[in-house]
Amino acid sequence: MKTWVLQYAVAAVVFCLLDLVWLSFVGQDLYDERLGSLLADDPNAGAAVLFYALFVAGLVHFVVHPATSRTRALANGAFFGLVAYATFDLTGLAVLRDFPVAVVVVDLVWGTFLAGVVCGLTYAVVAALPSRSD
Repeated sequence: MKTWVLQYAVAAVVFCLLDLVWLSFVGQDLYDERLGSLLADDPNAGAAVLFYALFVAGLVHFVVHPATSRTRALANGAFFGLVAYATFDLTGLAVLRDFPVAVVVVDLVWGTFLAGVVCGLTYAVVAALPSRSD
């Protein structure tokens, strides 16, 4: 259990830092330009925090904790990210009028990259720490 909590903490920090950089410097302009009319003036912070908490828990539970190598964590994390981000993006494309394909493509690439890097780094960082007993 201690290892899982440590993995969760590392993954949460890495995920939040990378997504903050993405949203601050790249994604914000893309989303404002392409999704402007759909975006809330004030994002729902509670929903965002809940998504982050659940997504990171999914990464740790399904990818990082059972991984046997950094490479496997990165690859499986990338696939997990693709599937998770596709859930939103492809549903949006399917049911929302004029949902931009460009956002779908960029968001799928970002979700794949983000989750892969988070899982690979989390595995590497935790593996490099002194041995823990669960």
